[in-house]
Amino acid sequence: MTMEKIKTDDLSRKLHARNFTKWGLDMNLFVSLVSALLVFGFIAFTITMPEQSAKIFGDINNYLNEHFNWLFVLTINAAFIFLILTGFSKFGRIRLGGFKAKPEYSNFAWYAMLFSAGIGIGIFFYGVAEPIYHLNIPEALRTGSPFDNFKIMYMHWGAHAWALYGLVAAGLGYFSYNKNLPFSFRSLFYPLIKDKIFGLWGDIIDTVAVLAVLFGLATSLGLGAQQINSGLNYVFGVPVNAIVQIILIVVITLIATLSVVSGIAKGIKFLSQANTIISSVLLLAILLIGPTAYILSTYLSSMGLYLREFFFVGMFTATTPDAMAWQGNWTIFYWAWWISWTPFVGTFIARISKGRTIKEIAIGTVILPTIIITFAMTILGAAGTYINEVNDGVIAAAINNDIATSMFEMFKYLSSSPIIQNVLSCMALIAIVLFFVTSSDSGSLVVDNLTSSGKKDSPRTQRVFWASMEGLIAIAVLLLGGKAALKTIQSAVIITGLPFAILLIIMMFSLIKELKVSYKQHEHNTIIKLKKNMHKISVDTEYK
Repeated sequence: MTMEKIKTDDLSRKLHARNFTKWGLDMNLFVSLVSALLVFGFIAFTITMPEQSAKIFGDINNYLNEHFNWLFVLTINAAFIFLILTGFSKFGRIRLGGFKAKPEYSNFAWYAMLFSAGIGIGIFFYGVAEPIYHLNIPEALRTGSPFDNFKIMYMHWGAHAWALYGLVAAGLGYFSYNKNLPFSFRSLFYPLIKDKIFGLWGDIIDTVAVLAVLFGLATSLGLGAQQINSGLNYVFGVPVNAIVQIILIVVITLIATLSVVSGIAKGIKFLSQANTIISSVLLLAILLIGPTAYILSTYLSSMGLYLREFFFVGMFTATTPDAMAWQGNWTIFYWAWWISWTPFVGTFIARISKGRTIKEIAIGTVILPTIIITFAMTILGAAGTYINEVNDGVIAAAINNDIATSMFEMFKYLSSSPIIQNVLSCMALIAIVLFFVTSSDSGSLVVDNLTSSGKKDSPRTQRVFWASMEGLIAIAVLLLGGKAALKTIQSAVIITGLPFAILLIIMMFSLIKELKVSYKQHEHNTIIKLKKNMHKISVDTEYK
């Protein structure tokens, strides 16, 4: 073990020794208390002054969109370029956990957990509606193609978003598994601020990460509760109101709590695999029952257009008032949403990626997810667009009335059989619930890591606390009701996403600085392995 590792191990022990360890908890008090106080303050403000909170957050949101839209665009494009260049360079051969490390999970289990954590409920919430919304986009983004709307949807859900996750996963996995640093966001900045990550600066970084996770996750949970309620109303006649949605959040949070208490290898892994199978069967059924040729043609044409204009649409930054309003409501919200999810999804992917190379992470979190998620959303979006065109705008009308009902309205016209309609609706509800649960349980696990100064295994009591906190945020926002609720939490996501965007840019410099040093060790181990295979040195010779 090198002197640097001995030193960081000692500092990590001292950091963990500062944790509060009574009443079944193991918390870094600064990170936990500051995060909890800010979250409770948000909840109290939202509940007691709904109109004022909506206006204040909305005003801040508008200001950030007007003055800092360029920062979000810069961050997400820089993350994509950085991860691809790093993954397919010589640094891509570096393995998380060391030269001899092996993957802990099968490829199917790895992808299932990756998708369940990374996609969230948005695919079903926006899949049908977004292509119809994007029939009206800024003039600068139009090419005259009938597939411009799908091109924009691919931009929002494709490679740019997933690159953020891969960047954080590769970085955190490297520093934690290869450098024995705490499994916490602070470790990403060790090459730049060194031992300060074990003090106040590290606490501040982890606090920002916790807030980003909680608000980003609560956005998805709030959307999910609305859509589950709409589905229950469509299938079983359950009334659509805030009380039902709050009950749904409470029940599903309880399920997620049971899952997170059981750990990754049991509850989270099982639910993620079940979710992947059910969602795949549902999407395949829609593809076969619906306008199959139209869906496949739309996907191929849209993907070609997306690839052709990849960098232009990705770097588009609005300057006129109308274009800025559109971009703020869509692209900037998405970029901020993905950025706020990076400490959650990136940390979770790092947690399940020990033994995989940086190149595997780049491919596994950018190329394959982009192909799969764009195809999945095309199945929903193209089917919805086709039905909307041949039925005089019925889907557009449903979207304008309540976006959460758009998918269930599509099922009504997808088949004339009430049995098929109800089966599809029930399958969709199960998939949404599972996405809901897997997002909540994996998010709770990540917050536990962050609030325990990077410990991989925190007490069960603590996992229960943070799972409950996520549900409380979603409930608090839903109490506002309707569009005001969604607008408030969207604004909160953008606000927490801004400082995190700055941290991500700094993190790229930090990671490349360390990888340059580490690659020399990788080259040494490669030579040692080659000499062992050629029987030129003893098989007992140790790797660095």
